[in-house]
Amino acid sequence: MTEDQTSPAEPPAPPAERSREPFHLGLLARLRAYFLAGVLVTAPVAITFYIVWLIVSFIDARVSGLIPERYNPETYLPFGIPGLGLVIAIVALILIGAATAGYLGRVIVRINDAALARMPVVRSIYGATKQIFETVLAHKSTAFRQVCLVEYPRRGIWSIGFITGKTVGEVQERTAEEVLNVFLPTTPNPTSGFLLFVPRRDIILLEMSIEDGIKMVISGGIVTPPDSRPERLAHGQSGLKVAGQ
Repeated sequence: MTEDQTSPAEPPAPPAERSREPFHLGLLARLRAYFLAGVLVTAPVAITFYIVWLIVSFIDARVSGLIPERYNPETYLPFGIPGLGLVIAIVALILIGAATAGYLGRVIVRINDAALARMPVVRSIYGATKQIFETVLAHKSTAFRQVCLVEYPRRGIWSIGFITGKTVGEVQERTAEEVLNVFLPTTPNPTSGFLLFVPRRDIILLEMSIEDGIKMVISGGIVTPPDSRPERLAHGQSGLKVAGQ
């Protein structure tokens, strides 16, 4: 073979061989999409039921042990009754609430408070716990009822917080301007965080619900609630509202 002669080109691959690789890639892509869709559907349901099951099992394990054996249905049945302890706990709380609503119940509560107030260590724990529950569960309470934006940890960086009340007492008296109590949660655990005393003029109130704010914090910003201000934005208003305005 001379130098100017070229070797013949390789024959093209058959159509079946050319289309085999794209077909496999398309099949894998579809299987991956189906798998992710299955995870998206089942994971939230499974996690929700698992958490509920943990809570119910925790309450059942504590309450069922307080039921006398002769009155416990599980003594006579060959199987356990899930949620029995939870139902008993709810009924017991309702009965206690109904009993304390009367005159005799209020007298017993006052006697109980007076007795616990005389215990050196117990009184601090009981007093703080009772005050927190009364504040959070009060119907007219504004604790954790408003989501806001504050500049933290420095100017120009915004963080989501929850207004827990108006600052009073020594903290307010020692500040130059009116401040509010703002709880700044951490991600992904919103039960921990920081307590900030922020000037009212530096707080921007948001219209999202407290549930949407918690979802956004837990997800690290992955879950973003829809904007609930379509009418205001349609009229060209910014929607930003400073606390107190």
